[in-house]
Amino acid sequence: MEERIERIKQELHSHNYKLTPQREATVRVLLEHEDDHLSAEDVYLLLKEKSPEIGLATVYRTLELLNDLNIIHKLNFGDGVARYEFRAEGAERHHHHLICVQCGAVDEIMEDLLKNVEHKVEENFNFKILDHRLIFHGICHRCQEKEDGKKATSKLKRAEVKGSS
Repeated sequence: MEERIERIKQELHSHNYKLTPQREATVRVLLEHEDDHLSAEDVYLLLKEKSPEIGLATVYRTLELLNDLNIIHKLNFGDGVARYEFRAEGAERHHHHLICVQCGAVDEIMEDLLKNVEHKVEENFNFKILDHRLIFHGICHRCQEKEDGKKATSKLKRAEVKGSS
């Protein structure tokens, strides 16, 4: 974690910003919860436990700065809440997300599924693509397994009722 914080510090310095204690605390919370796609409010609540003097406005400003410098990505999964995640270091493009409409889980697809589509768009429309976002909404494997388990249990109960009549 310390190496990543140092790289972020250098990135900030290269744009004439400092890694203030408030910014560092925000970055640490994001790193500690890297897989969670935290909202600004989530970050703020986690920060308040460690640094009660930090205000929500400071968190918002820090997240916007980190987003503007492409250190983190601001994501919208269609629920009106902005969430944040670190840009994969060395990644040329953004990764994709699977969002479960039943439980709200967010899973990630790390491979770039749109290389051919990007190439076609660039050629056919003379459009230089810098990045893209792809979000699939559906039912995750965990919810499907729960549903399959409920169906199997229901069938078993019906069979038991029929057998006892």
